[in-house]
Amino acid sequence: MQTAQRHSFPKPSAEYTVRDQERMKFAGNYFDWQARLVAPYVGRRVIEIGCGVGNFTRYLLDRELVVGIDIEPACAEKWQHAFPGKTNLIGAAMDATDPAFLELKQHRPDTVVCLNVLEHVEDDVTALKHMHSVLPEGGRALLIVPAYEGLYGPIDHNLGHYRRYSKKPFSQLAASLGFQASMKYMNMVGCLGWWMNAKILKKTEQSEDQIKFFDSAIVPVLSKLEAAVEPPFGQSIFAVLQKQ
Repeated sequence: MQTAQRHSFPKPSAEYTVRDQERMKFAGNYFDWQARLVAPYVGRRVIEIGCGVGNFTRYLLDRELVVGIDIEPACAEKWQHAFPGKTNLIGAAMDATDPAFLELKQHRPDTVVCLNVLEHVEDDVTALKHMHSVLPEGGRALLIVPAYEGLYGPIDHNLGHYRRYSKKPFSQLAASLGFQASMKYMNMVGCLGWWMNAKILKKTEQSEDQIKFFDSAIVPVLSKLEAAVEPPFGQSIFAVLQKQ
């Protein structure tokens, strides 16, 4: 069962991947927003898939254990040196679809965090199966994925996105794998901006200026609004998948 149409593209270079991760350091308010969404569901022993250079990991430093993995060795190496003195962190270069991922069960994780990463995984079904396998009953996989296949554009392509997602088929897939799924849209304004970039301006990447403006001027207001009223659409889907 597929969650969405899969696109083909050249794998982004390590240099491009690291540069994109570094650029997202300007999105501090956006990461704060993600952390608030995740906070009610995240446990004490966490696997972070796609840890990158640690942009989100800093919100998990008070956990009992964080196992950070990233498919890009350059990112994994930067991550391992990003938080000196922290003894509750374990890092590795690893693909979530690799059978070796199943060995992470030995760390007794109760939560898998996978934010804006699953769309980069060619075989997302296997990745979800692996998340389910390493979690105990009642454990949770917390994901943010890009919404609406119709928004797929040059930026998605260059970022290495195989797909964007729709709620219903994503929920159906999660249920077929043994998860109880709860999903909601987030980032209404970003949805409109992504459509503009993809379909009108045909932009190939987000600029630092765009990221800084959105993060400083839009996110503080939008995040409060969407906390009060669940949005009917959004750039992304926030999914809480609980193992049955």
